Amino acid sequence: MHAFDVLGDPVRRRILDLLADGRLPAGHIADVIGAEFGISQPAVSQHLRVLRDNGFATVTAEGTRRLYAVDPAPLREIDTWLDRYRSFWTQRLDALDTELHRGRRTPKP
Repeated sequence: MHAFDVLGDPVRRRILDLLADGRLPAGHIADVIGAEFGISQPAVSQHLRVLRDNGFATVTAEGTRRLYAVDPAPLREIDTWLDRYRSFWTQRLDALDTELHRGRRTPKP
């Protein structure tokens, strides 16, 4: 599965958002995602599996709990791929920053 196919799903993006703050048990992820998206624990488990199988998440066992964490390697690969296109929005953001600074000046009487 291509990285953008993995990240194209809003449930998987939300799971990665949760994991960005640190490792979380699968049960906690299932509770949060289930409440936000109205999907079952087995459905959340399938999304976790896709993230794990495609290298976006790692899982470690701690007793009976499974702790998930972000694996940054595929995200770095995406960032590297985006470098080629970054100039398209960077120039516009620089221009926006200039306009915002101009707007902060106090008008002359």
